[in-house]
Amino acid sequence: MIDLRSDTVTRPTAAMRDAMMAAEVGDDVYGEDPTVNRLEALAAERLGLEAGLFLPSGTQSNLAGLLAHCQRGDEYIVGHNAHTYQYEGGGAAVLGGIQPQPLPLDDRGCMDPAAVVAAIKPDDAHFARTRLLCLENTWWGRPLPMDYLDRMQALARDHGLAFHLDGARVFNAAVSHGVPVADITARFDSVSFCLSKGLGAPVGSVLCGSTSLIHEARRWRKVLGGGMRQAGILAAAGIHALEHHVDRLADDHRRAAWLADELEATGKLAVDRSGSNILMVRPSGMAGEALAARLQDQGVRVNPGPTLRLVTHLDIDDAAIEQTVAAFGKSLAA
Repeated sequence: MIDLRSDTVTRPTAAMRDAMMAAEVGDDVYGEDPTVNRLEALAAERLGLEAGLFLPSGTQSNLAGLLAHCQRGDEYIVGHNAHTYQYEGGGAAVLGGIQPQPLPLDDRGCMDPAAVVAAIKPDDAHFARTRLLCLENTWWGRPLPMDYLDRMQALARDHGLAFHLDGARVFNAAVSHGVPVADITARFDSVSFCLSKGLGAPVGSVLCGSTSLIHEARRWRKVLGGGMRQAGILAAAGIHALEHHVDRLADDHRRAAWLADELEATGKLAVDRSGSNILMVRPSGMAGEALAARLQDQGVRVNPGPTLRLVTHLDIDDAAIEQTVAAFGKSLAA
């Protein structure tokens, strides 16, 4: 079965499993797991920030970051369909008393800077206190423009806002732009990124920021139930991913572009390219759910819906792209 539903479905490579098997471990809640400590230091170094914190999931990593930045009655500004607002269970509001202020995103995943400024609340007891500006990169696979990051960093600084990045796929953004990831991430006060998406690790995310912010986030990780013990077995997979699976993301992007070309050539599919590893595909003359069911019968799994999401990743090679193209051809002709 070729699984294009998400890059979260990747399985550890043989080399990654070997690294996990050989990991030196200790009790991470005591700060004594050397492999976790190494992962946190490596992640912070790569991102151009001071310190890192290993967490079980991207949702918990983002939430720990928001809780470290904000107090009850504070507010964060975020895109109206950004992951932290729409797809993380409302955790900031439910568990932190932090009010989201959603703003529209354009087709690049960008908020209007003027709208952001207008949304910042005055110092008045009637309003939540605006503390944080949150971006997402990539957004539905789209790498945010570098000049937009410059503008938003300056805006946050000028208005005294902390600046957080949900960078679940930020390494995809860096590879797409052809820049070191720190060129994107070092401008933020905190960054969360996933090891378990395109980087191919089985579990985990890392939150990076200043030493003081990570100290506060570590406490929130414990409150959220994210403290792990001999977690070096998992951290070793993250280290292997950072050392071996970043440059190869370009292969995922190449295969996504190749797949887009082939699907557009059918004349029956509208393909929305992201510039990285995610495609959104809309069939004409057939419901998306019906096409997804036919693809499943042909050995290809995609996220069903009126629009299909296809994600290339570590477990998708050139042969899988060829098989996927053939499966679409048979499904569209059926």
